[in-house]
Amino acid sequence: MTTAYRTVFGALDNYHKGSIEVTQGDARHYVFSNVFEVAAKARPYERVVVGKNLEYVVEVLRAEGESPWFACAHDEFVIAMDGEVRVEFIAPDQRVAQADGAVLAGTDPAGRRMGYVVLRQGHQSLLPAGCAYRFLAPAACTLLLQTKQGTLSVEKWAEICLQ
Repeated sequence: MTTAYRTVFGALDNYHKGSIEVTQGDARHYVFSNVFEVAAKARPYERVVVGKNLEYVVEVLRAEGESPWFACAHDEFVIAMDGEVRVEFIAPDQRVAQADGAVLAGTDPAGRRMGYVVLRQGHQSLLPAGCAYRFLAPAACTLLLQTKQGTLSVEKWAEICLQ
């Protein structure tokens, strides 16, 4: 007899917290959070760290409305976990970012417009090094970003992790 499995995708407005079962070791050595719950409690475009490996981090963003312009000195990647978001790109006339992690790129960076991509659930996009980008989301949705930890990265481990 085979077991039938049904995949259910979470969303900002429809998720279950879940749990973790420790099979080996001490529960204090594990953390568990839900990206949709983190996004639900975050301010729009707050970059909340949910994963960390040396200087690299995975950040959750609640995309809602128009974000500020960001720039980064290294490549970043974004994945839409639910909903829909438009990502607009500009090649700035002047170098904006020099440190690790994303920085704010001003209210309207001068430069050549590079176009845009529209991401829906499961879609991924490169956020190229040196370019400015912003997100536009008609309704609240959840984004995951892979980047390096920087000044805009917010750590809320005590608030977001079930231990």
